[in-house]
Amino acid sequence: MEQATRPRKILVVDDEPFVLKVLVRQLTALGYDDILSYEHAQDALSVLETQDHQVDVVFTDLQMPGMDGVEFLRQLVQRGYDGQVVLVSGEDTRVLKSAEKLAYSRGLHVLGSLAKPATREQLQQRLHCVKPPAPAGQLRGTYLPEELHAAIAAGQIVTCFQPQVAFATGELMGVEAISAWRHPRDGLVVTDRLQAGEQYSGILNDLTRTMLPSILDEAARWQGLGDDFRVAVNLSMEDLAALDFPDFIVDAAKQAGFPLSRIVLEINTAHITRDGLISLDVLTRLRLKRISLLLDDFGTGHASLTHLRDVPFDELKLHGGFVHGASRDTSLGAIVKASLLLARQLNMRTIAQGIDDPDDWCVLRDLSCDVAQGGFVGVPMPGEALATWADAWAARYAALTR
Repeated sequence: MEQATRPRKILVVDDEPFVLKVLVRQLTALGYDDILSYEHAQDALSVLETQDHQVDVVFTDLQMPGMDGVEFLRQLVQRGYDGQVVLVSGEDTRVLKSAEKLAYSRGLHVLGSLAKPATREQLQQRLHCVKPPAPAGQLRGTYLPEELHAAIAAGQIVTCFQPQVAFATGELMGVEAISAWRHPRDGLVVTDRLQAGEQYSGILNDLTRTMLPSILDEAARWQGLGDDFRVAVNLSMEDLAALDFPDFIVDAAKQAGFPLSRIVLEINTAHITRDGLISLDVLTRLRLKRISLLLDDFGTGHASLTHLRDVPFDELKLHGGFVHGASRDTSLGAIVKASLLLARQLNMRTIAQGIDDPDDWCVLRDLSCDVAQGGFVGVPMPGEALATWADAWAARYAALTR
């Protein structure tokens, strides 16, 4: 099991002096002596802008004058903060949970939320979940679209692979192929974080045809890692608008010697073209060729029951915003349970994205989800690192099931 690490420095923000003092005193009693405390969010941001702040965990209130907690969290993202966050607030539970989900969706490492007054035991429980920052795969800052164009031209866009394992057995079931940017300063930056920004819209859409042949070549060498080892690839709007795309997939798989039945194409329904007939034509032909179609980010955005009705999807991926925290949020747990029940009734394979801690792993396993994907299992990695990861995961899974 992945081990937690003790935070070196904690930052606390709360506009109420008495509450701030109590929280600092509780953390001190737990043995944490490097604590920064501020009544104003802007003062806390000034500390985080320094190069050597080394803040591992930020505790923040939500209802604050000047800059409220939601804006403060947004500012953390813009400054590339890669530590972890705990929300401590007297707001309504639903507001607190909404803020937690917002922070998580923006890429912050959220340890959870606590209603005021938080007890010493609750604080200890959250801090027990602190993990060391990942050395790669995280978005460290903001980038200009021109930088990304230049990176593509310079051949700095590569493919990383995030492992997917069976909840029931821990067996490696496959990988999702994810584009990543070998940034000369920031290391490996997973570009799905960039695709979430409107300023990057369309820049990465033409990569499928460029990179798919090499992805399948590499995957063909891994088939010994599992009896039904699969490779998932995300499709763009351009792919779904091209009537010749199914033929391209067939040719690429034939050249690589990779079975069509082990290819999973992940579809974000926002990419389905305005002429839905063309997309339906492409997707139906792909299923006729025994290629699996996965409905990505189910329950969010454009992904709806209409697409389950009209498109021959045979796999469903639960959005990480529902999965992460499902172990402690009854609303999320109910949504996940209902989604999995629907998928089973439709005979669809289910994947839970966002399995970032052992609690969420246990909840989704107990709900009989098929496949896990997330930081708890493994971060996106270069292909050559997969075999080493598989050995380490086998040992961790054995410890998890003791």
